[in-house]
Amino acid sequence: MLEGMRRASQNWIGRTILTIVFGILIISFAIWGIGDIFRGIGTNKIATVGDVEITAQEFRSAYQTQLQNLQREARRAITNEQARAFGLDRQVLGRLVADAALDQKVHDMHLALGDEQIGRSILEDPSFKGADGRFDRARFNDLMRDNGFTEASFVREQRRTYLRREIGEAISGNIPVPQASVDAVLRYTNETRSVEYIVLPEAAAGDIPAPSAEELQKFYDSRKASYRAPEFRKIVTLAITPQTVADPSKVSDADAKALYERIKGERFGTPEKRELQQIVVPTEDEAKALSQSIKSGKTFEEAATARGLTKTDIELGTVTRGSLVDTAVADAAFTTPAGQVSEPIKGRFGWALVRVVSVTGGNVRPYEEVAPLVKQEAAVSAARGRVQEIRDAIEDERTSGRSLTEAAKKAGFDVKTIEAVDATGHDKTGADVPMVDREPVLRAVFASDIGVDNELITTPDNGYVWFEVAGTEAAHDRSLDEVKDQVVSGWRDEELRRRLASRAADLVKKIDAGETIEAVAAAEGKIEVKQAAAVKRGGTEGMSPGLVAQIFNAPVGKAGSAAGDGSTRVVFRVNDSIVPPVDPESDEYKAVSGRLATAYSDDILNQYLAKLQSDLGVSINQAALNLAVGGGGDAY
Repeated sequence: MLEGMRRASQNWIGRTILTIVFGILIISFAIWGIGDIFRGIGTNKIATVGDVEITAQEFRSAYQTQLQNLQREARRAITNEQARAFGLDRQVLGRLVADAALDQKVHDMHLALGDEQIGRSILEDPSFKGADGRFDRARFNDLMRDNGFTEASFVREQRRTYLRREIGEAISGNIPVPQASVDAVLRYTNETRSVEYIVLPEAAAGDIPAPSAEELQKFYDSRKASYRAPEFRKIVTLAITPQTVADPSKVSDADAKALYERIKGERFGTPEKRELQQIVVPTEDEAKALSQSIKSGKTFEEAATARGLTKTDIELGTVTRGSLVDTAVADAAFTTPAGQVSEPIKGRFGWALVRVVSVTGGNVRPYEEVAPLVKQEAAVSAARGRVQEIRDAIEDERTSGRSLTEAAKKAGFDVKTIEAVDATGHDKTGADVPMVDREPVLRAVFASDIGVDNELITTPDNGYVWFEVAGTEAAHDRSLDEVKDQVVSGWRDEELRRRLASRAADLVKKIDAGETIEAVAAAEGKIEVKQAAAVKRGGTEGMSPGLVAQIFNAPVGKAGSAAGDGSTRVVFRVNDSIVPPVDPESDEYKAVSGRLATAYSDDILNQYLAKLQSDLGVSINQAALNLAVGGGGDAY
């Protein structure tokens, strides 16, 4: 529809008609009003838990926060469709329902937590501590902003969280783990088996004649879907990213060398390391007085002791420039000679004096050798702002009614036309189609259609991709003649596996009847007999998971077989099984016990939550849930 409106707006008749239509819509809104529409949506309930309602606004806020967290972790945009496919909406709703149920239990039990306890827990939270190990107000504020909290709302939410946790600890905390459970897990995990085995090559299957026409037709008919031609789409696309816009030729040697000096240690060799000590004071005057006392003869340690600091308090350890979060301190620390103390520095956490205890030189490639790489990186960095300008220019042109091709040309770029691509990114010959941010683009392409006005796609490096679907070719069955070579190859592979499996089964019977594996191997053409002395369920080098599973499925003293690498088949005999004794004092025992305790606690808590929700009563408004995540009003 938007594409049609865009085309219509390109001539005076179309613009006149659109003006009349929108005028009528505006007048109708003025007469009838739109308040009821928005009030109706705003009062939608996503769920009810006992007496508590979970509103659409609460759900959307929690959902968007979780979606943004996922996007930050993935470093890419995640659409609502993708998030729903992951089950994000149901996960968020499940958490909100569980929280609501626990909140009602907290209320019924009259539990409370004082402001002092909440404040202390926040100050002691490692998430909010800076490089000096103390509460960092700036870091706290940044995290609040990133996660959509104000300080008041965060404190309120923390109080609720801690009170819920009190109930959880009472229900499932400190669950004793039966020793028999830990023993069983360790015995199962640490059991080792020794086996002897042979690998049957393809030749063991004998000569495989060409299939008859009837065999081939039957094979094809039973697997026709495997040879079906996929849907192909013709697309027009434009990618504008820092990489595509960057122009290294415009980066001066001076700018490139300045960047090189900043990154050379981390990017182009082994970085220089320095052992550092640091004293931080609140004011510049204190820092100057401290600096003067050191210049007058006090050692750095004596100056620290005079301020009540221990040697541990002032140690920064051996660090690289990039590992220091305070850039001002880093600059001073890596320009001060070894054995000397810097001048007072205004850092992130106050005024600092840094002593360079020792210097370990780095091994860095010279600028001349890496100049092209540095200039490319500098150009990419400079291009990021340019990308946003280009994006805005192209979007303005598209909004005014121009096609992607026209908008790109107006901005000075050429679109790329891909004649045919399937959903996996291959063309009709099976070759990969090169595309920027291919997987997200393909998902969007195959969720769109001809004439649809598509949203642009944001790339992980903060670039953009536009696309239009210019044509489609529906998926269809191929005839046997079209894919005969593929069908013949598939038939032969399956026949080879069938024959090898049958031959292996015969050999297993011989070994179980008393024949040695050496004799079997000799009869098969002097195949090498191999030994494996410590096969474990967790995996053994050189053995596939399927083979390991079969080895542990077979009784000791018996033979078995499993698929090997490629088209081979492995025949083995289990010689013995060793289960090591369990040591309750070992680190492994304690680790397994801890994991089992967590699993038991989670299981008990989940059962409690299920019973609590059942007692309170939970109802879900599926239509409102779908609307809240942009999925339409239909229930799942």
